[in-house]
Amino acid sequence: MQKVGLGGSCYWCTEAIFRSLAGVVSVSQGWLKSREHDSFAEGVIVEYDEAIINLYAIIQIHLHTHSSTSAHGLREKYRSAIYVYSLAQQQKAKGCLFKLQQEFSQPLVTQVLEYQSYEPSEAEYHDYYYADPAKPFCTNLITPKLQELLNRFGDRVSDDARKVIEYQGSKRYEGDGYSGG
Repeated sequence: MQKVGLGGSCYWCTEAIFRSLAGVVSVSQGWLKSREHDSFAEGVIVEYDEAIINLYAIIQIHLHTHSSTSAHGLREKYRSAIYVYSLAQQQKAKGCLFKLQQEFSQPLVTQVLEYQSYEPSEAEYHDYYYADPAKPFCTNLITPKLQELLNRFGDRVSDDARKVIEYQGSKRYEGDGYSGG
């Protein structure tokens, strides 16, 4: 198994995105710290099976599922980052960023950082979306991100996650008076 840390959005959203992917074995949410920064930032640690999903795909999905080109005022808390565990992984991640830049019209603000430490969030928040996807935060903020994940990277979404996302999306539209079209 391989692992990489990711930050950029709230950890509830990021956890749900990566927990939805085939080949991802586990996602731990909390606060990550790098050797380059003194403060912790929200993020996740993703453990994945490289035979099913590789680092390039993980980084590509990460960049497209948070505001990776925005240097907004909350970047200290929501640092757009890839936290790496080795020099080899660092070089690979930087190569991925260089290659993926062509998919964006604005420069990426995402940094490749050397992982230093991790503090998990409270247990009650783990698996936030999939524990109860009908919660208002999930319905209003996470489900739309997961629907976008399905639209853009549907071939990477696990069958179990797809069922939940599609069901929650249909309920969301019904509740909003959405009639399709």
